[in-house]
Amino acid sequence: MTATLKRRLALLAVLSLFAAACSSGDDATDNADTDSTEASDDGDSGDSGDDGDSGDSGDSDDSGDTVDLAQGGSVLETVKARGTLNCGVSGAAVAFSFTQADGSVTGIDADYCRAVAAAVLGDANAVNFVALTAAERFTAVAAGDVDLLMRNSTWTQSRDTDVGMDFGPTTYYDGQQLMGRASDGFSGSSAVSEIDGAVVCTNAGTTTETNIAELAGTLGINITLNTFEDFNIVTENFIAGSCDIITTDGSALVGRKAEQQPEGEEWVIFPATPISKEPLGPVYGQNDSIWADVVNWTVYATIIADEYGVGKADVDAALAGDAPEMVRLLGGEGELQTAMGLPADAFYQVISQMGNYSEMFEANLGPVGLVREGSANAGWQDGGLIYAPPAR
Repeated sequence: MTATLKRRLALLAVLSLFAAACSSGDDATDNADTDSTEASDDGDSGDSGDDGDSGDSGDSDDSGDTVDLAQGGSVLETVKARGTLNCGVSGAAVAFSFTQADGSVTGIDADYCRAVAAAVLGDANAVNFVALTAAERFTAVAAGDVDLLMRNSTWTQSRDTDVGMDFGPTTYYDGQQLMGRASDGFSGSSAVSEIDGAVVCTNAGTTTETNIAELAGTLGINITLNTFEDFNIVTENFIAGSCDIITTDGSALVGRKAEQQPEGEEWVIFPATPISKEPLGPVYGQNDSIWADVVNWTVYATIIADEYGVGKADVDAALAGDAPEMVRLLGGEGELQTAMGLPADAFYQVISQMGNYSEMFEANLGPVGLVREGSANAGWQDGGLIYAPPAR
């Protein structure tokens, strides 16, 4: 049996499981701004301080790049050999991964793709961004078309089991909210029960769709639920007046309001307390602990550096400093990165090129009005949930 045939058989098995999961009613697609735009990146717009990307067409359907996890190979070695990270993103999620008119991809999800490239390849620009729809994303991971998925995807039980994904550390704690017009009588203090009789629009095949349908049933209210594959279409219908309410993750609604609210109109996001838990973070294929360690500790490195107040401008001083954990993390005495199959300075490259968690958050989410203070996305020392295990 040839290697190619083995890969195809392995992929068919994975896709069979995926289909079975979908037919059983499990939620096997996206939650938030879950849409596709162009799948290429010519360079960053500068929101994160990164100068550009080396990805070309974004089409990673090259059989030579396909990772055959069934045969025991790690994605880490494939990425090293290729010299580029294939990273799946939305391309339509404002502040998370948004494809600009010039083809560049901006946002915190896109920057975590760059952080992993910096750790593995020493170059944050060595990323090929692949824009994926909600329906495409998990299949793309299973097929090896992308090495990593940073696509505002919610960690759920069915995705962690039936669908066959593994999830890394949460990079943003989100929750589903609703958005309506002030002119229709909605306000930030409106209750979900006030949408009785409304036309509600959201993404098809997502946790968002399931959540609002279940909640309407629980509250005993009637809604007309219209769904679209592309959240751009959802928003366009809202602007046109075809939808009374749109719903998705609160962070995505904040971004859409900031970018697309028409002049003279006031969009309002409610309820004050989200109706769901939506932990968002990196996703990768199951049973590759080597690659999982690399992705997870790249995220943890940005969090630990943030805890120490070490950012882009401070890495050299921290490497020569007297905090043993930071010295180890940046590749100094006692470093642990080479044992992971990475260069000793892997996380030095991450922090020096991309910054710490706060820097990445503020560069991408701050401009649309999202803040860490008082939220679950504050550091654990400030009452939030952002926390990393010790680097020792």
